[in-house]
This record gives sequence, C-alpha cells and structure tokens, in this order.
Amino acid sequence: MNEVPNTHPDLAREQARLIVFLAYPQMGLLDLTGAQTVFWAASRYMESRGLPGYTLHTASLAGGLIQTAEGLVVDTLPLRDFADRPIDTLIAPGAPEILQAMSKSLDLVAWLKEASPDAKRTASVCSGTFLLAEAGLLESRRAATHWKMCEVLKERYPSIEVDSDAIFVKHGSVWTSAGVSAGIDLALALVEEDCGRDVALLVAREMVVFLKRPGGQAQYSQLLQSQTLEGAAFDDLHLWITQNLAGENLTVETLAQRVQMSPRNFARVYKLKTGRTPAKAVEVLRVEAARRLLEESERNIDQISRLCGFGDEERMRLTFQRNLGVSPREYRSRFSR
Repeated sequence: MNEVPNTHPDLAREQARLIVFLAYPQMGLLDLTGAQTVFWAASRYMESRGLPGYTLHTASLAGGLIQTAEGLVVDTLPLRDFADRPIDTLIAPGAPEILQAMSKSLDLVAWLKEASPDAKRTASVCSGTFLLAEAGLLESRRAATHWKMCEVLKERYPSIEVDSDAIFVKHGSVWTSAGVSAGIDLALALVEEDCGRDVALLVAREMVVFLKRPGGQAQYSQLLQSQTLEGAAFDDLHLWITQNLAGENLTVETLAQRVQMSPRNFARVYKLKTGRTPAKAVEVLRVEAARRLLEESERNIDQISRLCGFGDEERMRLTFQRNLGVSPREYRSRFSR
C-alpha cells in the first residue's frame, strides 16, 4: 500500500465528509458511479492511515429503487434521512434525456434549492447542470455541461455564462462538469481540494486515469466540431489549414483566395457558418495540433511552436494560456504518453 503523506490541513478532520448523490429516474449510470468510485478509492487510502475519508450515500426523494437510463436499478435512501446531518457535498448526476427527466423530478429540484445553501459544496456531472440551473444555483455564474447541451443551457438560462470548452468549472461553492466521464475529473479535483494532491494522484493511478485534465481543456476536437456545424462548407479549407500550419501567413486574404472569395465576403460568411472568425479558427487548429504533438512526440516545445506556426515558444505559451488555461509544459506533463 502506498503511503499517504499527512501534509494537507484538512487531513486533521475527525469525521468523514458526507457526500450525497441525488438520484432520479433515467439518470446516467456513469454520471453517478464514476464520481462515486473516486471518493470510495480516496476513502480507502485515507482510512488505511487512520484518517477520515468520505461517507457516500445515494438518495432520492422517497428512497427505494431508481432505474437508470441504462436499465440498472439503484437502491437509494430517502432524502429526509439527511435532514439533520451536515452534508459536505451534494452531487447531481445528469441524464441522457435531461429535460424530460427533470420535468418529472421538479420536487427534487425544489429540495435541492432548499438544501444547497446548507451544504459546503454543490456539484453536477454532465447534464446534471440543468438541475442546478433550474434550482437557481447558477444565476450569473460560469458553468459547464455536456457539449451537446451547451446551446440549450444558454437558451434556457441566459444569465449563466456557459463554458463550452471546460472539463469542469468551480464558481464559489458550486462545481459543474462536462460530459459523463468528466465527473471523474471533477471528483478528483474535489478530492485534491479536500485531501491534497498526493491522495488524488494515488486515486488517479489506481483508476488508470489522468490526475487532472485542465479545466480549460477542450471537450472535443475543434476540427470535428466544425464538421458537424454549417461550417462543413469549409471542410476542405480546414483540412488545408491543418496541413499548412507551419506557414505563419494564414491570413484572411490567404484563406479567402483558397476558397475563391473576396476577403470581406469570406470573413462574413465564415463567421456566419462556423460561429468564429477565420483568425480564431486558425488559432484553435494550431492549439489542437500542438496538443497532439505534446502528447505523442518527443519534439521540444520550441520545435513544436514552429511546426504549428506560432513562431516562438512564448507566443505558443500565451495562446495555450488563453485557450486552455495551462502552459505547454504543464499540458505535456499531464498528457504526454
């Protein structure tokens, strides 16, 4: 068994932290169990050294059996059992058909609205963000959810600043995460906050996952995203850009000439079809190419910066910070194979 260094101030707590997962019909199974496994593993490491870990419960309004979207049935406790117990963290899993599931669980949303202020933290996994939003917990806050549901979240709750790229977002005492497996990243971040990096790293190694994907790491390929939108009209152009990133002169004029349009008309149509400017498109494609090289190659960062058209390492560093919230060196340390 690996040692758990007693270096984090919260390790001196005398009682286990109570975490309550909110259950409702048709919730996503991995949304629930992914995060639960992280906290369970963390507790094993903590308790093996005589330190408090977590007490985990899955609860629904009335208790009893709840069927998940995948068909597995989960036994739950009634939420009234926790009326007088101090809850450290409330976690709301998502559901594949969240709007339909939520419409049938409005009493649970009302309970969440009342209980959240008394909990130390409230969190959501995947589309569980909608439950927090419906409860009024995300007003004027930044939040994440599954990338397929970002536009729906924006339209339904316009006061929320929806971060469509983030793996997870912490805004005060409220945490939200992106799609499905991002709940594992969220739980690891919560464990790191509670127990320190060493414990979180031990859990990540046991589960064979990264300790932490940056909160700003894109949820999916920018190139694939452009192919699923109206921007598919520019598929050939995007492919050409990815094959010519080393050339720093990927200007609007150059791209417009490639598709045989005037620069002004090209810039207007491209923004209309893809939702971003040509310059921003080139930037995110450079970042994506650099990410792959950082993960898979042994080239140094200066070489990668030139191959991807950044020009120099400093410009690449600034671009990574702007888009991913981490430096190229930090990214490589987390994701290099």
